[in-house]
Amino acid sequence: MFRGSMVALVTPMNEDESVDYAALERLLEWHIQSGTQAIVAVGTTGESATLDMKEHCDVIRFVVERVNKRIPVIAGTGANSTTEAIQLTQCAKQVGADACLLVTPYYNKPTQEGLYLHHKKIAEAVDIPQILYNVPGRTACDMQPETIGRLAKVANIVGVKEATGDLSRVSKILELVDADFDLYTGDDATAVEFILLGGHGGISVTANVAPDLVAQAYNAALAGDADKTRQLDSPLMELHQKLFVEANPIPVKWAMAEMGLIKPAIRLPLTPLSEPYHDIVRGALIHAGVLS
Repeated sequence: MFRGSMVALVTPMNEDESVDYAALERLLEWHIQSGTQAIVAVGTTGESATLDMKEHCDVIRFVVERVNKRIPVIAGTGANSTTEAIQLTQCAKQVGADACLLVTPYYNKPTQEGLYLHHKKIAEAVDIPQILYNVPGRTACDMQPETIGRLAKVANIVGVKEATGDLSRVSKILELVDADFDLYTGDDATAVEFILLGGHGGISVTANVAPDLVAQAYNAALAGDADKTRQLDSPLMELHQKLFVEANPIPVKWAMAEMGLIKPAIRLPLTPLSEPYHDIVRGALIHAGVLS
């Protein structure tokens, strides 16, 4: 359903930690003009864990209204409570999101059967396309390819964001799902290789600072041009790595503030990028050509 570069958009904030809607609107326009092919609002990078339910829904509504069907909007609506995830997913449907991205339940460490029943119940409760999101480095929970294969049979579960960085999972998942089930990567460092192996796109942190370059690299990968893909991705490799020197979205929000895109604000318990990393992240921005 969705292809190419999908930005895991930050939620810009003011100094008092309120959402900076003016900056958010500017970012949306920039991404649309830069070739980003979908907006993922209020995911991990959008600080979903520290927005309350009302803020969460308000940001999704704002993004949907401002994008105005020009590109798809995918709303992050996952939670470690099945009931809460249903409520967030219902909100996303009501405000007009094109799909939802649902992270595996974090902290409570469900079994594979628990993951299956959790996502199945949400899909049956809310009639909107849903994308599974597997990121065990943050959730202490790893959805196995076999569980993804089971869930792919649920009508409105349409894809998975696989953020393990394990490229062997591409072929494993493809063997277990139908041709209309989409595979997206959530690991910037291996994203183009993931797409070249048969993936359909990536939900990218790096796209927050280099949307046009990421879109070009992903489009080349979708076209199967491996040489062009790697050539385009090469200047971005430092960013793919250095934007994770501290927990996401700490480095990327600092980088965007350095570029003048947003204010240098982030919500506790996250804190601004530690000073020893400033030159490291700045150097990666310069290397990629997005900061002089």
